This record gives sequence, structure tokens and C-alpha cells, in this order.
Amino acid sequence: MSAPLPQPIDHDAPLFVISVAAQLAGMHPQTLRTYDRMGLVSPRRTRGRGRRYSPRDVARLRLIQRLSQDEGINLEGIRRILTMENEIEQLQRQVQELSDLLAASRAAPPGSRVFTADRGGDVRLGRTVQHAWTQRALPGPPR
Repeated sequence: MSAPLPQPIDHDAPLFVISVAAQLAGMHPQTLRTYDRMGLVSPRRTRGRGRRYSPRDVARLRLIQRLSQDEGINLEGIRRILTMENEIEQLQRQVQELSDLLAASRAAPPGSRVFTADRGGDVRLGRTVQHAWTQRALPGPPR
């Protein structure tokens, strides 16, 4: 009988105390506190307000260090880069959702309804809600 496969790794699980995260990232713990105050990294907090860093947080800290030390980018520039990366990831998820909906609509028999939208903006594929869209202002010329 084979052993059960391990559970997938949760890259967002708050595993590391600040000293361990600092060591993994090659930084001083005070640097991590500063980056937390600046919003460059946002570790979870314990009930006693202690910081707990995830593997994703440690990877982000390593990226910040590389951009700062190897590329010479200042912290405001790093903040902008990280913000743009987050926006790109969000847009990629939306593109994937829309691609899935389009593929489902193309695969459906002619005249059938693949998805519907209710008054609240929820998009439904069959009987399940796929995504609740929020309205956002699109960039455009000033009015």
C-alpha cells in the first residue's frame, strides 16, 4: 500500500517568527519591522500582536532585498513595482475567469444559456456563482 500524498503547501500559511523570517530573507529583524510599517510586507499577527511570516512573505522580502541591493531601486520604486505585480496577478486571474466563461459559452449547444448575470452583477455559470464583479472607474480622458 502506498503512503498518502502530502497536502499541497500553503504558501500563505503564517509559519515563521520574525527572527526566522529575517534569517531566511538574509535581513535584520528591524528591517522586517520597517518594511511592515511601510506596507511592503504584511505578516499576519498573533493574538499577542507578534508577527508571523509566510513562505510568500519571505519570498517577497528576498525580492525587495534583490531590487534594493542588486538593482539599486529605492523603497518607493519597490513599492510601485510590488503594486504593479499585484495588479498584474489580479488581471491575469480575471482574464482566466473570462476565458473559462468564453470557452464554456462556445462549447454549449446553440441557443442554450451558459451563464447569466443577476441585477447585483453576480455572474452565474449554470446554477453556481462564478464571480461577483465590482465596478471600477476605467482610466480615460479627464472629464
